Amino acid sequence: MSWNKRKRDGEKRGYHHGNLRETLVEAALDLISKKGAAGFTFAEAARWAGVSPGAPYRHFKDRDELIADVASRGFEAFAAKLEMAWNEGKPDPFTATQLIGRAYLEFARKEPAYYSAMFEAGLPPNLSLEFAQSADKTFNVLVEACEALVADLPALGKPPARMVALHIWSLSHGIASLFGRGDEARRPLPMPPEDLLEAGVLVYLEGLGIKRPA
Repeated sequence: MSWNKRKRDGEKRGYHHGNLRETLVEAALDLISKKGAAGFTFAEAARWAGVSPGAPYRHFKDRDELIADVASRGFEAFAAKLEMAWNEGKPDPFTATQLIGRAYLEFARKEPAYYSAMFEAGLPPNLSLEFAQSADKTFNVLVEACEALVADLPALGKPPARMVALHIWSLSHGIASLFGRGDEARRPLPMPPEDLLEAGVLVYLEGLGIKRPA
């Protein structure tokens, strides 16, 4: 479910007995959507939840650990969305990779708070095992796609699948961050960002000798 559909300004919010951790996650998502991943304090999250400033420490060491929890949940949802788009490479790896790109941009547009927590909070990748594993799960979907894309290339000079995945990830993330955002930071573009991404990936893959299926 999209975070944007869960809470609206004016709705009753706050801590419900026995569910403080989830309430703090909701608080973080709402505050991120308004102020960005670096724009609020732990005390503000507690105030949003309607608890004392010390109460969040029952579940999180500090604000970064709270945001890491939010980001981990975002990566899990992101990975599931990309896996669905990949669909085991059907109807063919080239087309399925283009569908991954569309899913990437759709997530950035529909889940800006999660996306900000995942990529804009300045969290170290090794902050926690859960955080690292959830992020790796997302990238591994793209690696699997790229392994299928390069599988039929000649062995001599074949690029490593992980390198190809890093290139496509960089292109996807750049377009999502600049032109495909779901918040006010989106730059204007005279075409759908999906078309820009598909064109960029097409040029890149054809440069590697990977052709679109006839």
